[in-house]
Amino acid sequence: MGKKIKQKRIFIAATKQNDGKTTVSLGLIKAFQKRFKRVGFIKPVGQRYVLERGFKVDEDSVLIEKACGMKGSIKDMSPVAIEKGFTENYIKRGDHRKLVDGIISSFERISKNKDLVVIEGTGHAGVGSIFDLSNAKVANLLDAKVILIASGGIGKPMDEIELNMALFEREGVQVIGVIINKVIASKYKKVRSALNMGLKRKGIDVLGVIPYTLKLSDPTILNIIEETGLKLISRNVGLNNVVWDILIGAMEPHDALKYIKKNSLLITPGDREDMIVAMLTPNLLKKQKRKNISLSGIILTGGIVPNPAIMKLIEDARIPVLLSKEHTYKAASQIYDLAVKIRPNDKGKTKLAETLVKKYVDVGRILEKIK
Repeated sequence: MGKKIKQKRIFIAATKQNDGKTTVSLGLIKAFQKRFKRVGFIKPVGQRYVLERGFKVDEDSVLIEKACGMKGSIKDMSPVAIEKGFTENYIKRGDHRKLVDGIISSFERISKNKDLVVIEGTGHAGVGSIFDLSNAKVANLLDAKVILIASGGIGKPMDEIELNMALFEREGVQVIGVIINKVIASKYKKVRSALNMGLKRKGIDVLGVIPYTLKLSDPTILNIIEETGLKLISRNVGLNNVVWDILIGAMEPHDALKYIKKNSLLITPGDREDMIVAMLTPNLLKKQKRKNISLSGIILTGGIVPNPAIMKLIEDARIPVLLSKEHTYKAASQIYDLAVKIRPNDKGKTKLAETLVKKYVDVGRILEKIK
């Protein structure tokens, strides 16, 4: 009888929020699926949950399930979803053993007959410590080796990597290397060279350096609605419009026209009807090949809805309009601070994540290190 091959397990962690952990996980899973017949996924602890088939589950689990064609229970892919009040309730009367048993049971079902299992962490190494399930502890619990995802330039990610590695090492978990994400294209060669040299001196293997890709960060109107809760007050059209630029309508209309670009989002008070009409012009003139400038959508601030004639003009241009009760500056700040997540229906972004990992990450080296 042949020797049984040990199942491969890899825990994907990050040095902080919004480093691109889920994007890298998605790309890695796609790469692994080309090498193995049976790949599983689990996110043991999730901070952002959605209702899916009657279960409260982490939204990243839903994305991976649908984008990667995962089989198995969606609840097992997300056994612990941190809902409002979870942490306080745990501090008062939490049952740690119950949480641990739930994670182990879900993992056993997800990993059954799998060649490789990808385990996604949440936040940095210490997230979850308040209820005794930090990323480092969960990686130890599931006997998985770790890849750390960091983003940025040179000094900051190196500091963050060392800090996070200390937590994993304290739990006896091996970090097999790091992937640096979101490196500015103009500094890519310099950053890659410096990080390889600097981290090598510390005995840390750089498994990939991925350039910042604007298309992954561009929100759609639907992303904005889901993340901000703004109300759609126009017809249900243009929700998949991508936003490339933001224009604050606080100037004279003839001046604002100089700044409008393709796929702009206009943010303006609802009573600035002069601004709204002027900015609609490029969309209404599309038949005249004015395709280099257009609006993806409009956010009206101050809770003010324009008169019906203006709304009719907007609908003729087939532009989605959202209503914010906030003043213009605060509404704009919300959009600028938006952390764009890949959605299950974002096929273009899913494919881009797969391409970036294939091109910039040494998948073969990862597999060698998790034998």
